[in-house]
Amino acid sequence: MNEPSASPENDQSQVSNLSHVDVELVKAELVRMHQSSAQSIEAEDVELGMSAAVDVKASNAAVRDSIVGLVQAAEATMQDNLVGALRAETISVNGVAGVVVAGNVEFGNAYAGVVAGREVRGEKIESIILLSRRVEGNVTTVIDTRGALIAGLVGGLFAGIMLLLGRMLFGRK
Repeated sequence: MNEPSASPENDQSQVSNLSHVDVELVKAELVRMHQSSAQSIEAEDVELGMSAAVDVKASNAAVRDSIVGLVQAAEATMQDNLVGALRAETISVNGVAGVVVAGNVEFGNAYAGVVAGREVRGEKIESIILLSRRVEGNVTTVIDTRGALIAGLVGGLFAGIMLLLGRMLFGRK
C-alpha cells in the first residue's frame, strides 16, 4: 500500500530560533538569529541580531548590528549594519550599505555606495551615486541623477570616438 508522502511545505518549520550556531540554509516562516551565521535564509520574517548572512530572502527583514551580503525583501529595516546590497519596496537604513535599490528609502545616519529609489528621505545621507525622483534631507553625494546622466553620455561618446578612431587607424582595407 502506498503511503502519502509529506509535501515540502509541511517539512518547513514555523519558527527557527538560532543562537551561537553556523548553518548553511534556514527555511521557516520566522527566523530569529542571535550571534549566528547562515549562508542562505528564506523566510516570511527574518530578525538578525549580531549575526552574519550571505543571502536573505524575506517579506520582512529586521537586521541589527549584523553583516549581510544580499537582502531581498518587501520591507527591510537595517540598524547599525554593514550590507552589501539591499533590494526592497520599503527600506529603512542606519549604517553602511553598498547598493540600495527600493521604492521608498528612509535613511537615518547612513553611508551608501549606490542608491536608487523613487523617494529618498533622511537625516544625513552620504553616497557616491544617488538616483531618485524625489530626495528630502541632508544629502552629500558624489554623483546625483543629473551627474550620472551626464557621465553616462560623456562616457558613451568617448567610447564611441575611440572605437571609430581604432577602426579608422587599424581597420583592414
